[in-house]
Amino acid sequence: MLPDDVRLMTIRQAPAGFDARFSALSRRYSYRVCDDPARADPLRRRDTLWHRAGLDPARMNDAALSCVGEHDFAAFCRRRPGASTIRSVRRLDWHRTESGILTGTFVADAFCHNMVRSLTGALLSVGEGTRPPSWVAGLLAAGVRDPSVRVAAPHPLCLEEVSYPPDHELAARAEQTRRVRPAPDFRCPPDCQPPSGC
Repeated sequence: MLPDDVRLMTIRQAPAGFDARFSALSRRYSYRVCDDPARADPLRRRDTLWHRAGLDPARMNDAALSCVGEHDFAAFCRRRPGASTIRSVRRLDWHRTESGILTGTFVADAFCHNMVRSLTGALLSVGEGTRPPSWVAGLLAAGVRDPSVRVAAPHPLCLEEVSYPPDHELAARAEQTRRVRPAPDFRCPPDCQPPSGC
């Protein structure tokens, strides 16, 4: 009954108050990029982005630091009427595996539509050297989508984990998550270069 890319390992009746979306504490996604044509494995073409330019993960991690914490990610989200774009990112970093593949790890309480792929697109521009690391903080501060941010391809994006509180806290967590959060006070770093000024 399931598509080829989904497997069901266990199943049980959900406890009272459980909501698959709103009861979650966090989600973890990964994104795989190969920036070396000699290492582009045809067997991984469906879960790895083949990027033509070489990437510097140190620059990408430097830029990603401005996104960790609670921020309004309107610059990296597709807006929906009545939906908040405020999210709390707990981890955003890139590392190279032994095989040379660059893997991004994204952990947050929730993600907006296209948020991980938009962040990835911006960080790829920084990693290839076409934008400075401070550019990402500037986009975040501006709070509007910038057409120069490429939305990265969907096929390397993988949802790896969704964490939930204990059963007796599920309903309370869902109620808390449904509340609209006020925008946090974001301060640009000194070297920030926002598209329209801070």
